[in-house]
Amino acid sequence: MTLSNLRGTMTPNRPMADMSWLRVGGMADFLYQPADIDDLCDFMRAVPDETPIMPVGVCSNLIIRDGGIKGYVVRMGRGFNGIEILDDTRVRVGAAALDAHVARKSAQAGIDLAFLRTIPGAIGGAAKMNAGCYGVYMADVFESAEAVTRSGEVVTLYPDDMHFEYRSTQIPDGMIITSVVMRGVAGEPADIEAKMADALDKREKTQPTKERSCGSTFRNPAGFSSTGQANDVHDLKAWKVIDDAGMRGASIGGAQMSEMHSNFMINTGGATAADLENLGEEVRKKVYAESGITLEWEIMRVGEHAKE
Repeated sequence: MTLSNLRGTMTPNRPMADMSWLRVGGMADFLYQPADIDDLCDFMRAVPDETPIMPVGVCSNLIIRDGGIKGYVVRMGRGFNGIEILDDTRVRVGAAALDAHVARKSAQAGIDLAFLRTIPGAIGGAAKMNAGCYGVYMADVFESAEAVTRSGEVVTLYPDDMHFEYRSTQIPDGMIITSVVMRGVAGEPADIEAKMADALDKREKTQPTKERSCGSTFRNPAGFSSTGQANDVHDLKAWKVIDDAGMRGASIGGAQMSEMHSNFMINTGGATAADLENLGEEVRKKVYAESGITLEWEIMRVGEHAKE
């Protein structure tokens, strides 16, 4: 099998800004959209080991740097977005299925995965980043995942393989999640719908949902994974230490820390990836100077810096 025999779509020199929620970023050397899991396996086997492979979803948690992404970007679409109800509490979801759509479809079947309703992005990224909202995380509902290794093997991942931590996992670089099985809680569809409506209403009132943003920019300083640990607390909020450092509304170029929610970084128009990343680093510097706390990025920064 060679790259020329693949059935998916290969696009060289693909601009990434239009795929990014922040509308920034240079070109990927190649964007590959596999036709199905067999095609993805063939692709992984055909790409030389030294060539980088980066899976992306809807790029809702990425700053793609202005110099673009070397190697191959893999984005899964049709064929990887199915939602299958397995029983009263379990659902199997393709990695490309949108979090919000999974929440709605599960609610119709009487399965409570309501926390996903307000999380932007797709399930593959949610699993890899242990996404969460209002105290519930992927780690709480994750049963297993199917993934393709860098060598093109299909493997099953269980919770211990994921090494769930606060807003992160430790699955190997280059491994691509293709589907996830989640276990929710059985409930009445109307009750779950009402819970989701309340969450959406709360988000509208407290977050700049109509702006170009990736959600929370930094992790809460006292955050831990939601796995029943005794120290699972979020008493110290990132927005609070950002406010205390006087950085609410701070801006560089077209990048700004939102006036509405100071842990949301927005592209007000015309921002470069460098503007966004530089503003984030300035916030981290000011917060450290004010409080001695080192904020950790929640948004991933990927790719190459632009050459000067």
